[in-house]
Amino acid sequence: MDLGIAGRVALVTAASKGLGRASAEALAAEGASVVICARGAEALEATAESIRSAGGQVLAIRADVTEPDQPARLVAAAVDAFGRLDIVVGNAGGPPTARALDIDDDALTAALNANLLTSIRLARSAVPHMRERAWGRICFIASISVRQPIPDLALSNVARTGLWAWAKTAAQDLQDTGITVNVAAPGSHATDRMKELRRGSEARMGDPAHFGQVVAFLCSEPAAFVSGIAMGVDGAAVPGLL
Repeated sequence: MDLGIAGRVALVTAASKGLGRASAEALAAEGASVVICARGAEALEATAESIRSAGGQVLAIRADVTEPDQPARLVAAAVDAFGRLDIVVGNAGGPPTARALDIDDDALTAALNANLLTSIRLARSAVPHMRERAWGRICFIASISVRQPIPDLALSNVARTGLWAWAKTAAQDLQDTGITVNVAAPGSHATDRMKELRRGSEARMGDPAHFGQVVAFLCSEPAAFVSGIAMGVDGAAVPGLL
């Protein structure tokens, strides 16, 4: 299937590892120019070199996307480098484990900043550029916790579900503009994060590359009528109907 995004420009945050990297690589493989960011210079450059070696066009920017001014700076850098911005994939590292009654205000504030406000800031900065061309794709990488809370990930449950609610609302606001807003809700995939949390066995973990291809589809031309959804990519881990 031709995803129709060759020549588009995509910005993927927290893209040096895991599902962010897989998403950037999938978009680049479809012919999009990609701007990637991460805090660690070594891993960031390794990802950029992987994309270049595969024939992709990439701009790597070292940045901590959780700092309030960074999303707007990254959007501006993408437009300066490539003259446009069509696709935004918002991603950020997950917060630490905690039960609901054990979290304090500082931990909650940090989680909301990283996993809710960061993506909202990114979308707010990108939408005006997308409106100019009447075309845009916004996809947030969240978690299956937006569909089924995970008992010891209370911080993630709160922040990511808040992002899902915002995305659903923003999708309504952007109807008939050519801009879609969706959430990709991964279950266990073979990433460093899952190894750290010790979730599942290798046999029951998804391939990050396959997840990246799902994100690429949500950011594609054929997905023009797909907006306001949280797509579970979890290997049937969530039993609910919604």
